[in-house]
Amino acid sequence: MAKNVANPAIPVEVTESQFHEFFLEHIKLGGRGPKIKIPLYRVLNYILYLLHTGCQWHKLPIQKDNNNFPEISCSQIFKHCKRWIINGSMTKAFTASIQRLHKSNLLDTAVLHGDGTSTTAKKGGDNLGRNGHKHHKGDKVVAICDRNCNIIAPFITAAGNRNESPLFPEAFAPLKTIVKCLGINIAGSIMSLDGGYDSASNRKMIFNAQMIPNINENKRNRKTPKRGRKRIFSQAIYKERFRTIERVFAWEDKFKRLLLRFEFISEIHYGLKTLAYTMINLRHFCRI
Repeated sequence: MAKNVANPAIPVEVTESQFHEFFLEHIKLGGRGPKIKIPLYRVLNYILYLLHTGCQWHKLPIQKDNNNFPEISCSQIFKHCKRWIINGSMTKAFTASIQRLHKSNLLDTAVLHGDGTSTTAKKGGDNLGRNGHKHHKGDKVVAICDRNCNIIAPFITAAGNRNESPLFPEAFAPLKTIVKCLGINIAGSIMSLDGGYDSASNRKMIFNAQMIPNINENKRNRKTPKRGRKRIFSQAIYKERFRTIERVFAWEDKFKRLLLRFEFISEIHYGLKTLAYTMINLRHFCRI
């Protein structure tokens, strides 16, 4: 079967040259302690292996050195991963992936799609809540992507019991910030959302950003149609969400570590999710 050129396979590892091109300048190294003995790209590949397979940290297949000892301990890999997440290295690499997509003319911002996804946390942790609709305890994120399934805004996190509609302003603000910094014009673009985000405040916010809301109207148990002028809504554009934002969340499930939340500290879990979204954006450049 031929590969889809528009949506190539999601990379789950990087070469040394790819690491130097897409990650090295954004990674902040520690100034104290002994220097790491193996190349940094191999540390990132160990993290990507854990993210892709969903294995435990101590189950990582660490290679042996010439003395038949592990070349690095699993605890050191975790420490590097945690350091890169806390100091913002993962976020900088994600932002740089959006900038590279923009420079390569791979962004299609004529229509932007937003939606949320939930993750079950069976082992507990912080920033959790019970989702009565899906009957599980966990957290959720709200992300925005373009027509080419590229995530173009940092996702917003919340407990699983939060409603997504009030979270949209928190997700929309970073979008406006990042497009302004990268010089992307979204005036006249369409923001497509499902009925869960239907509210007067969300529509007004989109209008004020010179964008066009395409939100499926939420009837809210009304027996008759709401009075007044009909809202703008295109069913054809709304159907695109099943091959855009829903596809992005399906690609996220390729990284088994994100299917269930194992990290007690939410910042580590969200950092791994940021790395997964970065690899989704870099699928055009890191071919496997």
